[in-house]
Amino acid sequence: MARPPAAKKKAPAEVRKRKAEPVGTKAAPAAGKRAVRRPRQAEDKRSVILSAALGLFSRYGLHGTSVDQVAARAEVSKSNLLYYFANKEELYVSVLRELLHVWLEPLRGFSAEQDPREAIASYIRRKLIISRDQPDASRLFCLEMIQGAPLLREELALELRTLVERKSEVIGEWVRSGRLRPVAPHHLIFGLWALTQHYADFAVQVQAIAGRTLQDAAFFEETVENVQRLVLDGICVPDAVTA
Repeated sequence: MARPPAAKKKAPAEVRKRKAEPVGTKAAPAAGKRAVRRPRQAEDKRSVILSAALGLFSRYGLHGTSVDQVAARAEVSKSNLLYYFANKEELYVSVLRELLHVWLEPLRGFSAEQDPREAIASYIRRKLIISRDQPDASRLFCLEMIQGAPLLREELALELRTLVERKSEVIGEWVRSGRLRPVAPHHLIFGLWALTQHYADFAVQVQAIAGRTLQDAAFFEETVENVQRLVLDGICVPDAVTA
């Protein structure tokens, strides 16, 4: 006579509960952390590539620099670089946009409520700091301008022009209120750019003549003081002398 089939043993309650849990439930917190890290890592990688590209573009220009060179300098694969930037031209324009933002930032602070002497003195110092700490950015911008800004013309017509027009109104208000001598705002801004960026764009010439660069702390402060004096003594109205 055949034996009836043996009854299946019930799994312990804790085992049944564990099997019922969806796969990956415990890993969710770690996955969440990875999701947060990925955008940050991508942004870090993008910054590394932009920095490497800036160094090469500022020396060899767009046509003298290859994607392979940038990838090697950034220590990434060419395919990884092209994941972030579709081609060399897109990378070049991204570098220019980044440096334009940095280059214009000190000018954004101008407001009619400020004391013009303090505002312009601070602007000169901040622009010279950029020339000292980011000379490649200034040189690349200069190179792009010399070549007619073929890839940056639209940015210049929009962001740069709009900002300069707004800050020209501030300078005009300083003049109208008698706090600055009569000066054409555009020419003042052009002069400030020329005086401060010269120390980055012509750093080799500066070093050949002065024997020092802005990296020398004493020479940096000497430069700030003299450029401020050249500008401020020419355009600021002296305090009224009382008897």
